[in-house]
Amino acid sequence: MTGSGDRRPAEKLKPASGYSDRFLDFHTGESAGNMEHDRAVTAGVLEFLQQRKQGDKPFFLLAGFLTPHFPLIVPEPYWAHYQDKVPMPVILEGFLESLPLNYQHLRVGFHVENVPPDMVKKGRELYYGLTEWMDEQAGQVLRALAASEAANNTVVIYTADHGENMGEHGLWWKNALYDQAARVPLIVSWPARWPGGQRRAGACSLVDVVQTIADLGGAKAPPDWNGNSIVPWLQRPETPWKDRAVSEYYAHNIASGYAMIRSGHYKYVYHTAPDEQHPAQRELYDLQADPGEFQNLAGHPEEKALIEKLHATLVKELGEDAEKTERRCRADYAKGCGEPAKSKRRSSDGE
Repeated sequence: MTGSGDRRPAEKLKPASGYSDRFLDFHTGESAGNMEHDRAVTAGVLEFLQQRKQGDKPFFLLAGFLTPHFPLIVPEPYWAHYQDKVPMPVILEGFLESLPLNYQHLRVGFHVENVPPDMVKKGRELYYGLTEWMDEQAGQVLRALAASEAANNTVVIYTADHGENMGEHGLWWKNALYDQAARVPLIVSWPARWPGGQRRAGACSLVDVVQTIADLGGAKAPPDWNGNSIVPWLQRPETPWKDRAVSEYYAHNIASGYAMIRSGHYKYVYHTAPDEQHPAQRELYDLQADPGEFQNLAGHPEEKALIEKLHATLVKELGEDAEKTERRCRADYAKGCGEPAKSKRRSSDGE
């Protein structure tokens, strides 16, 4: 993840009163910018499929939906499906104080530290409802494809760019590398080649998806592309797979950039050093034993060898040490390549 921003002083962690204005867009409604965009996407895809004729050239079509994404506005019936049915986030006692420094800055910088419980509850319900709304848009596309002559010989790939923290770990939006934000769905369908109902449990990245699309289309990917095609793994579940994914964040509302590698059932996150007084921080989670990512094992002496191995693999995957990436990022900001993103806040007492 990259984008406009700056670096917050590491010690500047005093929360402001109130919460972000983004939470004012947690309500029901028939229309919002993201829904209108997605309705137009659906209409455009349906028109394209309806106009295709047998014998037309093969096609590549990207349907880029925005939902589910804030503003969390969705028609009332969709919210009603989930009202009082979505559990609240699990926040263990003392956990927020133990968050890595960068994640504490995300809470303060995005003004999410004082969100009222009823707003957290409704936001989570609305997000589920908006997800169902978006699934129905995708359903319209799939039904139109099923009615076309290309149905059996069209590869459909369903994925996303990020998740939503939804108050888990005290965070909202994306930006963090917990599974709620960094893990995304990946569904691949090709009826003419693969029977449905299969699952591959290993990890992969979107760079692997890009390589897969090139492979399926018979294209040769440029030599500087990262990732590996998963076609052989889709074809034969016993095919060896690297079971690895990488993600990075060097954008706004943090004290320093950070990078993550998921390898097998372990996740390792390296937070670069904000300054000389604040050293680098590390996270290590055993997702098999701790799927909620509450037990950071990075400080356990017995995990030292594993951390060193994962860090070396992360650097190799990134092509450079994260500290070097952070220095380049700061140099770009100093040149004015990214203006600080400002987040408004709304006082909880109406001020």
